[in-house]
Amino acid sequence: MLTTDQGIRVLGPADLDDFLELVALDPVVNVFADYRARTTNLDLRWLGGEMWGRYDGSGRLRAACHVGANLVPVQCTVEDAAAFGARAGARPRTVSTIVGPHEAVESLWGVVGESWGDLREARWHQPHLVIETVPEVEPDPVVRRTVRADLPVLYPACVAMYEEEVGVSPELGGGKEMYRARVLQLITRGWSFARFDGSGQLVFKAEVASVSPAAAQVQGVWVPPHLRGQGLAAAGLAAVVEEVRRDIAPVVSLYVNEWNAGARRVYERIGFRETARFSTIMF
Repeated sequence: MLTTDQGIRVLGPADLDDFLELVALDPVVNVFADYRARTTNLDLRWLGGEMWGRYDGSGRLRAACHVGANLVPVQCTVEDAAAFGARAGARPRTVSTIVGPHEAVESLWGVVGESWGDLREARWHQPHLVIETVPEVEPDPVVRRTVRADLPVLYPACVAMYEEEVGVSPELGGGKEMYRARVLQLITRGWSFARFDGSGQLVFKAEVASVSPAAAQVQGVWVPPHLRGQGLAAAGLAAVVEEVRRDIAPVVSLYVNEWNAGARRVYERIGFRETARFSTIMF
């Protein structure tokens, strides 16, 4: 039954099984949505936003869209994404990014772009990479999970990575405590990895951002600029891949900016392969 315009309605806990069936159609690409669903039970109190579902005439869930800090299309055709875009564009923008498979993001933006105003940056073609085998680079044996005592050194590195990657500071607008809490949360979960040199300085870091039974998505791969070109990123990420596949999820994924040739070479050396193209729009 179509309960709203174009068959879209807000999902809740009663829809969790149907939603998990939907994300399972492409479980690695959909790891973020899968993770959000499993950790919140699609309960609006914990989602910090909404999960919209689009149904066909027989009542089957055919596509979804996460609407929180990020707008993330899930298993969307171009038509599905346009329908979600029409719903999103009819209300003030609350999201800071639109991210997901390229064609769906492009369709969403084609609908919401005019009403949501100027974007800050669009990254249209980001290779989505996956590894499900032993890394082809020797893992760095010094890389380890971080602990709370590492926070004074780790946190500035996370801020530096964010500024370099996103172009703004995560501390803007009073965001320092929230970002620090996020870094600490990843440490507590065992999802933060780093290598420190003999003087205690950080020389490599990476985090796991989302986890499902099928996959773990890595983010924040970073080496201080003055140490790049020494193989620290390749060996460090190989160690992360090995540990994540052993202890967290069988497949490791990430997505990278198309123009970042150095990072792409590192990922290729390790054994990552491209399976899709993402796009990210930032406001």
